[in-house]
Amino acid sequence: MSEPAVDPQVLDRHECRSCGYVYEPELGDDKNNIAAGTAFEELPANWRCPVCGAKTAAFENVGPLGQASGFKENLSYGLGVNTLTPTQKNLLIFGALGIGFLFFMSLYGLQ
Repeated sequence: MSEPAVDPQVLDRHECRSCGYVYEPELGDDKNNIAAGTAFEELPANWRCPVCGAKTAAFENVGPLGQASGFKENLSYGLGVNTLTPTQKNLLIFGALGIGFLFFMSLYGLQ
């Protein structure tokens, strides 16, 4: 039997607290000649944010792309909503607002 394929290591993204730029290891940084697949921890000591020039100390780990945000021990609370990714949460929130708006506008049709 063959061994199961090992998933490539999921690299964490880091967000600049100064300007909001997100360093994504899968993309690298073309502006500073950083190859795709370079982990944030492996960046050169003189690397700066390509948007605002902040040092690496100004970056915060935001986890891998598509993973639910928050502390892992808290993801089981909140009726399952805490396990949603940010994209899923946006769809839920703005979808509910859109449906609520449609219901509100439908009241004008009542005579």
